[in-house]
Amino acid sequence: MTRRLIACGLLVLASVTACGDRTPDTATQTMPTSTPSSTSSSSATKDAVAAPLTKRCDSSVLKGQLDPTDAGAGNRYGKFVVTNSGTAPCTLNGYSGFQLENASGAIPTKLERKADPGPKALTLAPGGRASANLHWGVVPSGNEPVDGPCQPEPSKAAAIPPDETVPLSVPWTFGPVCSGGRIEISAFYAS
Repeated sequence: MTRRLIACGLLVLASVTACGDRTPDTATQTMPTSTPSSTSSSSATKDAVAAPLTKRCDSSVLKGQLDPTDAGAGNRYGKFVVTNSGTAPCTLNGYSGFQLENASGAIPTKLERKADPGPKALTLAPGGRASANLHWGVVPSGNEPVDGPCQPEPSKAAAIPPDETVPLSVPWTFGPVCSGGRIEISAFYAS
């Protein structure tokens, strides 16, 4: 009887051990069901890596210029034009910062964003261009002097591309900007 109990105990022990050995097999068998999701996330990662990321246009690749477009009745209009001078495409979306300056530094500038045209994502190929419309006045207002310049005369503008912090410098040859340096600016659009 003792032998039978030992044999039954060994048989039970063998069964438990065998069941224990099957647990990893079962776990291994369930792993393939999770492997496809691993594979798909892995292939998604590969696709994301394979697709080149287009960086934002910044002042290291953009060259800027100010072009006059129209004038009349104390109003002046122009365009702030940027060109991608880099060797890869870059993206631009939104409004430029704009600060008038002269040899003494920053001078009064009140930038007002206009919604026409509003922000739209643009990809500029190398050599590609985008423009932002500008409008300002040359008639003194409020307590600005009527004899002589209404504001200090700027010689350049520091223009910061959208979502960036480093400005590019563009010459300003259009004289003083009245109404405390008020300039209306649109978002960039393809040009």
